[in-house]
Amino acid sequence: MPKLIIITGGVMSSVGKGVTSASIGRILRARGFSVNAVKVDPYLNVDAGTMNPYQHGEVFVTYDGGEIDLDLGHYERFLDVELPRRNNITSGQIYLAVIERERRGEYLGQTVQLIPHVTDEIKKRLLDAADGYDATLVEIGGTVGDYEQLPFLEAVRQLRLELGEENTVFIHVAWIPFLKTTEEFKTKPLQHSVAELRRYGIQPDALVVRSEKPIDKATAKKISLHTNVPASAIFNSYDVDTTYRVPLVLEQQGMGEFLSKRLGLPDRRPALEDWQSFVEALTNPKHTITVGMCGKYVELKDSYISIVEALKHAGAALRTAPKLEWISSDKVEERPELLEGKSLDAMVVLPGFGKRGTEGMIECVRYARVNKIPFLGICFGMQLAVVEFARNVLGLRGANSTELDPDTPHPVIHLAPEQQGLDRLGGTMILGNREVEIVEGTLARELYGSDKTVERHRHRYEVNLDYLPKMAEAGLVVSGWRTDIRRVEIIELRDHPFFIGTQFHPEFKSRPGKPRPVFYGLISAALKLRGEA
Repeated sequence: MPKLIIITGGVMSSVGKGVTSASIGRILRARGFSVNAVKVDPYLNVDAGTMNPYQHGEVFVTYDGGEIDLDLGHYERFLDVELPRRNNITSGQIYLAVIERERRGEYLGQTVQLIPHVTDEIKKRLLDAADGYDATLVEIGGTVGDYEQLPFLEAVRQLRLELGEENTVFIHVAWIPFLKTTEEFKTKPLQHSVAELRRYGIQPDALVVRSEKPIDKATAKKISLHTNVPASAIFNSYDVDTTYRVPLVLEQQGMGEFLSKRLGLPDRRPALEDWQSFVEALTNPKHTITVGMCGKYVELKDSYISIVEALKHAGAALRTAPKLEWISSDKVEERPELLEGKSLDAMVVLPGFGKRGTEGMIECVRYARVNKIPFLGICFGMQLAVVEFARNVLGLRGANSTELDPDTPHPVIHLAPEQQGLDRLGGTMILGNREVEIVEGTLARELYGSDKTVERHRHRYEVNLDYLPKMAEAGLVVSGWRTDIRRVEIIELRDHPFFIGTQFHPEFKSRPGKPRPVFYGLISAALKLRGEA
């Protein structure tokens, strides 16, 4: 029988449901249970692929090419698993599937309605995802009270009836403020949130109380009294120095034991020693380096959350704290001299799309190349590194990507052949895992220690092979190729301490305790230049 742990959120958005869900998954995985995780997003987009990063944050890419909510990135990092695209369910997917069935005549004679047709489709997808696992986490996006959530709340309410209480757990995550004027926690927002959840027929079995600092027993008792949740099932996720500490905090409070008993799972001792060691390495560094993060969406750091986490993973492995200095490419485009006053140990030129701010990104590439600053360009950042090299080393005036200038005299980056003539945007990029062959005798080969790797992709444009002979003569090395198609995957420069660019997104496969080679290499190079390696 499938066992579902359903996580809802209340009071406000960004309350921490994703980290809570991922932490619960880590706790169960530490007990040796097989765990799956599903994110439900109530918006009508079929996936996150066409959303602006300022609205949605990073688009996470799954191994099978799904463009997904960033919370799946938390799940993968905390659980150390690779999740499929089906583990992100949106309202758009559900309604599209139901309407397509109706058009095919599968509902002949019926009036197609929210209940049972939409809710049945939701239940089917959740049960399919849960098949074969000891437990499956289901995080319902948004805040209880949002009208978009209603079909999903109704679907999981029905699943409680169908699967039984012994196979379903409802966990509600809600924030309580600390009122400084009276020096007390105010639980009324949480109470209203639970009351709203009850209005939809769901009584939470446990609460995760989000707060700035640990709550006291009197506050927990008050919450229990007004929500009908036993004090033993009230957990507190207070602000900590790193989100990776949250599984340890919840485990210490008994979350693992509670869930094991509640779902009838075997009582096992959690193996969290490696996780504890990672957290200690992360929070007690011996070194600090400054990493310039040059991009178009730096005002919203969640736009690059997987890259930030990948740098942390590599930093922990080297007992080094990467201090991130966010550099707006728009501002550098207007005033290139802004870079001159910065003391950077490393530079990352970040992914992106579109023309705005790209000249500023190219200037960041030039600055790192000329000043011998360890450099990593990711996807769009790698492409712009090729553009910068063509302009400033080869002297090809006007060299560019055809994405940015369709009439460029030197299209060193151009549209991949399979991307030409598409009649829609959503889900049509080069997406997901591709195998990469790494050239012997290169920096990339040294970093990966292997002749092949598998990495995730999300792009439409590629390096124009016609320009490679000239670039090679001037010192640009192609150190990685797609194995199935002759396509540039990794570039690097000779006569530079560390200069590497990847067409793929290495950040999506980075894990605590398992940093990806290019991030580890970047931080190692920065330490070496400072004499601290």
